[in-house]
Amino acid sequence: MQGVDAAQTTGGGIPLPSRPSDQLLTAARYLCLTALLVGTVGLAGRWLAWPLLTSTVGPTAYLFAAHPRTEPARLRNAAVGHVIALGFGLGALVLFGLGHDPSVSGAGLPSWRQVLASAAAVGLTMSALELLHSHHAPAAATALLITTGLAKPGAPLVGLVVGLAIVVTLGPLCARWPLPSRDRLTTRSRSAGVSSGPRLTAGGPKR
Repeated sequence: MQGVDAAQTTGGGIPLPSRPSDQLLTAARYLCLTALLVGTVGLAGRWLAWPLLTSTVGPTAYLFAAHPRTEPARLRNAAVGHVIALGFGLGALVLFGLGHDPSVSGAGLPSWRQVLASAAAVGLTMSALELLHSHHAPAAATALLITTGLAKPGAPLVGLVVGLAIVVTLGPLCARWPLPSRDRLTTRSRSAGVSSGPRLTAGGPKR
């Protein structure tokens, strides 16, 4: 089989590093990019005295850093995904009358209405993103933060939106940081694929 086996590539079709040095460089890249994205949101929150760091920032930063060439890591997918999630999350909040209910962290467990609202918001978000060809998994976390009361309308919700705006804006730019040894890995993989195939000679195939 020529080229890189499907099991040896990442979700973005990027050859996985096979040498320890390549793995260390890739791990360092992930560390730098995610720390930059999450740290920027955190520092902005400190400067603004606003809670901008939410649990949806982390997976969004991860997606941009680890899978930069995949469709869910595109700017359009991230922006559309979180906007749709915000819409369905707020809609479920109103529909199930959760505006004044305590958050799951305050109550200790979700109410039945919060369970139903969360299921509806995440399901509708996923269905809408399928129809819009804009899948972005971290959007589900955005919907849940709203329906569980962790990002209620007001300061918490505004903080969530501002934090996401920062990471969604910087994420695609940081994702342009080239993967370590990408060209060498691709060249080495192709060479290995060609050399591993049978060589045709006058007497037939020879390995």
